[in-house]
Amino acid sequence: MSEIKLTKPAARALHLAAQEMLGPPRRRAAKADVLAAIRRMGMLQIDTISVVARSPYLVLWSRLGDYEPAWLDELLAEGALFEYWAHEACFLPIEDYGLYRHRMLDPEAMGWKYSATWMRERAAEVQALLAHVRDNGPVRSSDFERSDGKAGGWWEWKPEKRSLEVLFTAGELMIARRHNFQRIYDLAERVHPSWRDEHTPLSEVRRSFVLQAVRALGLARASWIPDYHRTRRPHPDPAALADEGLLLRARVEGWDEPVYIHPDHAELAQRAAMGDLRPSLTTLLSPFDPIVWDRRRALELFGFDYRLECYTPAAKRQYGYFTLPILRRGALVGRVDAKAHRKAGEFEVRSIVLEPGVRLSERFVADVAAAIDRCARWHGCPTVRISHALPDALAAQLRAKLGS
Repeated sequence: MSEIKLTKPAARALHLAAQEMLGPPRRRAAKADVLAAIRRMGMLQIDTISVVARSPYLVLWSRLGDYEPAWLDELLAEGALFEYWAHEACFLPIEDYGLYRHRMLDPEAMGWKYSATWMRERAAEVQALLAHVRDNGPVRSSDFERSDGKAGGWWEWKPEKRSLEVLFTAGELMIARRHNFQRIYDLAERVHPSWRDEHTPLSEVRRSFVLQAVRALGLARASWIPDYHRTRRPHPDPAALADEGLLLRARVEGWDEPVYIHPDHAELAQRAAMGDLRPSLTTLLSPFDPIVWDRRRALELFGFDYRLECYTPAAKRQYGYFTLPILRRGALVGRVDAKAHRKAGEFEVRSIVLEPGVRLSERFVADVAAAIDRCARWHGCPTVRISHALPDALAAQLRAKLGS
């Protein structure tokens, strides 16, 4: 196959197609679609912030439309998914468990020195906790009373919580299920009883991560690949994998270095090059969506400079606490700072700010209003309130479309 040449819009379309974000869903989602979406992405990042739906549920909504969030919890409890550290803490397809065993067996090599230190310095406590789980069954962090005299908070975990997390990182414990999004820990051999440790060379694992990342992204510059699974050096050279026929090379207009495409997407890439992939989806994205979680990639591919500001002091925030990027027909056109007031049935758009140069049109406003309305109704909020918009004219136009 001759080298594929892509325009920037075609490259974006290929990326979105690989993420199943080219157009709206063609049918109502089923439970199997949740697992299929996670397999397509390779992982689903976990975050607990809940001003709107928690991130993993929102990422799935962006792809599937209206679906039942409980399906994600059920798939974890049924063993189709497991939790571990991938890009960050993630839900992962159970068939990929073996790819992460190296991290579990040698967390210090991943830079997680605190795990090794805690296991060494608190060995008796850790083993006692492990024995408790073995004898008494699954546990939650909340099952243990605070005994160290310190206040709570994620930055000041009680010792039992730290031990549970260290045992989880080491692969001794797994997450059996979640209840109200709280982790329930159990012995790995009870959660995943069919697993038998096998020696997979680390070099093969690293190659697998490269191939999986490129397939999930649709196309990838070499510099984008390590971030997807947060792999450590040495990184396999995608050019060498292309020489072996495991990846395809392509060129994007305006970029000096090649991009890489998984052979599974060869036909999609050809269609993208011919202009046959036409993005039509308008939706809101989680800050932890694979499309935007790599700030450099979002800037290079979409020209969208995005940073999550929930960890930024309020006075220094530019856009808001938990802004949701707006994906509109293949472009990232703005961001929404929203809050779902579920008891009141109101979806508050505290702020919506469009990117410089975005032109307001009847169709544009209709697309964005419909995306906000769908998101609000999925949250159980039939009323949408627009508090602030930039440009100023957008607020009135959205209110007219939304009837608010």
